Amino acid sequence: MSKEIVIDVKHLAKNYGKTIALRDLSFTVAKGDVYGLLGPNGAGKTTTVKILIGLLKPTSGFVSVFGYNPTEAPLEVKKRIGYVPEEVILYESLTVKEFLDFVVSVRGCDNSVEKRINALMRAFDIQEYYELPISSLSQGTKQKVVIIAAMIHKPPLLILDEPLKGLDARTAKILKELLHLHVKNGGTILFSTHIMEIAESICTRIGIIYNGEIVAEGSVSELRTIIKDAGASLEEIFLRVTKQEEEVEEAIKEIQEAFGD
Repeated sequence: MSKEIVIDVKHLAKNYGKTIALRDLSFTVAKGDVYGLLGPNGAGKTTTVKILIGLLKPTSGFVSVFGYNPTEAPLEVKKRIGYVPEEVILYESLTVKEFLDFVVSVRGCDNSVEKRINALMRAFDIQEYYELPISSLSQGTKQKVVIIAAMIHKPPLLILDEPLKGLDARTAKILKELLHLHVKNGGTILFSTHIMEIAESICTRIGIIYNGEIVAEGSVSELRTIIKDAGASLEEIFLRVTKQEEEVEEAIKEIQEAFGD
């Protein structure tokens, strides 16, 4: 029996004037997947995410999230997702409590939300900042607040754009466990990152995006089959499918010659 498709992207393209951010991008994310969009900075990951949540309109192509077009029905999509953006944007004049209360009111959460907020505040060790203005917080603490806001309404889909950015090792470990629990409880995750180790440890399926298109897709074992190397690391897979191996080797050689004795 085939799994329910949560995200469906077909032949997606996005241009900014003469700059092509996405070209003929296609992939699907099924219920229960932890799907990783893996690629370097500038590959088109954040553009893809913003189109999925209705913040950007595509130049062409088909996009569906839970059967809704994000451009035509952005509120229906937003009701079903929790979103952690690459760049943290918060209401700096509000306290953490005021901001989370605002999120709760917008999301229409039930009384059980308070228990979840308290648990996440303790887990992320930020109880002492609850009554402080967000403007006074460090970047890492702001990231924790954004993650809490994305998860408190128990959305069926989490869309995370570099969510571990700025987090300490303790918080990163807890977040990974929260993501596993989210999937165990029937949720789905789209995870955008450029860090190989994170993608390999968290994602069940990976789409390698390069120059605005998917150049390889599958589990890590399936990607190894594609390049016919059972022992390859995800970093090695990435460099081969994006045809950057020789370029990297030449750069390393040049550096060695420049800095050698």
